[in-house]
Amino acid sequence: MNPNTKRLQELGQSLWLDNITREILTNGTLARYIAELSVTGLTSNPTIFEHAIANGHFYDEAIGTLARQGKSGEDLFFTLALQDLTQAADLFRPVFEATGGVDGWVSLEVSPLLADDTARTIRAAARQHAAAARPNLYITIPGTPAGLPAIEESIFAGVPINVTLLFSREHYLAAAGAYLRGIERRIAAGLDPRVGSVASLFVSRWDVAVKDVAPPQHRNRLGIAVAMRTYKAYRDLLASARWQELANAGARPQRLLWASTGTKDPDAVDTLYVEALAAPDTIDTMPEKTLHAYADHGNAGAALPVDGGDAETVLEEFGRVGIDDQALAARLQREGADAFSKSWTALLSRIREKSSQLAEASSR
Repeated sequence: MNPNTKRLQELGQSLWLDNITREILTNGTLARYIAELSVTGLTSNPTIFEHAIANGHFYDEAIGTLARQGKSGEDLFFTLALQDLTQAADLFRPVFEATGGVDGWVSLEVSPLLADDTARTIRAAARQHAAAARPNLYITIPGTPAGLPAIEESIFAGVPINVTLLFSREHYLAAAGAYLRGIERRIAAGLDPRVGSVASLFVSRWDVAVKDVAPPQHRNRLGIAVAMRTYKAYRDLLASARWQELANAGARPQRLLWASTGTKDPDAVDTLYVEALAAPDTIDTMPEKTLHAYADHGNAGAALPVDGGDAETVLEEFGRVGIDDQALAARLQREGADAFSKSWTALLSRIREKSSQLAEASSR
């Protein structure tokens, strides 16, 4: 077991992989990460799948087979994605069982084109959850204004949810509120309150957005400050009377997950966000490059302070140079949703191209 990644685990933080490809499933890489690097779950998104299909041939045979069966577009993609993610879920199933369902999860995102359509998101989440037929697979829904009621309804329906595209304390609290309402409704209806959920806060995109105006002493600190502020809100919620009542009824907390933790600044330490955001009862999902860097030379120090540390001081510094963190959070969420939609369109286009190429090749 790698001592650096094991240290995060000992702090009470779960280390997940922000990647899924058929290659790492079939060549044993994911199994090795689980065995050697303390990886206990993974996340995926349209960009990850688009890159995987575009930059290799591991999906060609499956795409050709499914196309010949008459599948195309989103239907074909979700069949591919479920093939990968159910296999990954099975690899993580021992972790899921050993932790009583706290860890060992994988995630599948609903179509990003549904980000503004509550009703269709609810139906898509239910359909994908049923198709996966795995207890340790999250359906990922964005924490947008239209996504929040879909999250509540899905939790009430017993569908485990990964809330994505959260960029601020307020975004997190809105997502947590949707989760709590869904659980409260389940308890009132006499249903099992144990429905898994994570709330994914995106970190490094903050620093990319302000790199040209950040005060020198706070370069690459805005994302961490927002995360620290959010972590305080998370700990406060878990200590609240409202949550304690649900916990006493058997509910499990919606865990806070750090997303976008790969360092984007080439002049910064490549393990910057992982080291800064070590904290109990959280998850850090990281790309393979960051995972390898942290395993090689990462050094997590003290855990995040539950009182938010110097987060407000740092945020005030950014405010003095004209950064409105609430407005920027809203902009980052919109841009994130747009980016996933563009990746989704590119993904479907790539699948169409592959299907045509494979059909042409087979007819020769």
